[in-house]
Amino acid sequence: MSTEKIHTPPSGKSIQQYIDETPVWSDGTSLKGTPMTAMQWRIWSLAVAGKFFEGLVIFMTGIALPLIVRDFTLQAAQKGVITAVALFGILIGATMLGGLSDIFGRKRMFIAEMVIFVVFLIGLTLSPSYLWMVICLFGIGLALGCDYPTAHLVISEAVPSKGRGGLVLGAFAFQAVGAIVGAGLGIIILDVYPEVDAWRWMYAAAVIPAILVIVGRFFITDSPHWLASKGRMEEAEKETRRLLKRVPQYPKEVVLNREHAHHHQKVSPAVLFNNKNRRATFLAAIPWFIQDLGTYGIGIFTPIILATTLGASRDVHSVADLAQNVMLSAKGTALLDVLLILGVLAAIFFVEGTGRIKLQIIGFIGCAVGLGLAAISLNLPDGDKTILLFAGFMLFNFMTNLGPNAQTYLLAGEVFPTSIRGYGAGFAASFAKIGAVMTAFLFPILLHTIGTQTLLIILVGTSILGAVLTWVFRVETRGSLEKIEEARVQPQV
Repeated sequence: MSTEKIHTPPSGKSIQQYIDETPVWSDGTSLKGTPMTAMQWRIWSLAVAGKFFEGLVIFMTGIALPLIVRDFTLQAAQKGVITAVALFGILIGATMLGGLSDIFGRKRMFIAEMVIFVVFLIGLTLSPSYLWMVICLFGIGLALGCDYPTAHLVISEAVPSKGRGGLVLGAFAFQAVGAIVGAGLGIIILDVYPEVDAWRWMYAAAVIPAILVIVGRFFITDSPHWLASKGRMEEAEKETRRLLKRVPQYPKEVVLNREHAHHHQKVSPAVLFNNKNRRATFLAAIPWFIQDLGTYGIGIFTPIILATTLGASRDVHSVADLAQNVMLSAKGTALLDVLLILGVLAAIFFVEGTGRIKLQIIGFIGCAVGLGLAAISLNLPDGDKTILLFAGFMLFNFMTNLGPNAQTYLLAGEVFPTSIRGYGAGFAASFAKIGAVMTAFLFPILLHTIGTQTLLIILVGTSILGAVLTWVFRVETRGSLEKIEEARVQPQV
């Protein structure tokens, strides 16, 4: 690798040009790609944790819910609050805290969100009452809401353009990993400790790993893109050098272009809906809202749907009976959650070649087909019902992570300019979580009043609507973040 001083034009390069630059050997031949540095991998691995904890806590609630209901003797409305309150916290946190990364910096909020998460997670495990539990779940949601934009931004603003989609989606995949680990923990803990308060140990298992993540986040760089957007060019150059530290060192020097150092826009709801940003806001927020209706409804209540549809014992005479029912549904849920991982792995493979928009549309259509199969299965005899129900849910899980569940997250963190990227992505996440909260609260009520089949048919319709609106507001975001802003007003597919 060349260690000779590289001539840099007086105007300098942009941050992304340095990050995307392919190192060359001393004989002039270049590498096949741009290798990730140790710092870039550290940032990625620590961002992974936020998505993992979201999957662990949010989807494990569906498994722990029957135990929580028994422990606190909850009524139907209280049960709905338990499933919805963390999502409501995400809704508030994505807007109130996620946007703060545009003000205080990506790194500070990256640390702060995990501190908030740990404090409320400890409180949750020690909850003496239903009200205390609601407060702690809301606090956990606040932290996870902040993580939606912040984790995405610390990755996307630190890695090469060519592999950005795969790296962001690779981190996002750990939401599914967390969901599977949550189901696995539920099974193991109930097997060892089949008691009503076993749910406390399920949540407590995440405390020590989360503390380790807090420590690790102190030792990363801040985003050079964010520093430059604030006009702090010397600091941006320093952090770019830290970010790209490798042996032998390349580039030898970092001299940034000062011509466009100040691009800061005033952050307010109005800026997201002006002529320049309106299309990006609609694309980032509306399809995400639609996909959350299905993803969180099916994800959280899969254990309940399986237990109800497949005839798990409804007569619970003891804690042992309750634990056995929870374990059976948890095993079915864990099997289905494997398809979430396979879906996002497919998304990682296809995202740069096929593009975000096409995958999102294909995924929405696939979700509609999967939910349609699940709805049809309810009219069949028991044996055929089981096969088709699992096939429908498996297809839904695969297609949602191939398409809308992964791509909406990716698009929201790419389509906005740097100065409002945290606020825009946070707004999109919070708007989407309105759908998640509605679903989490209303799902148990609707399951009882209109039935599983009608509810599944409604979600088929929303999935088709999501595909249509993705096409209407389409803006493809492959390539350099610095170039996306120049072309994002016009649709590109």
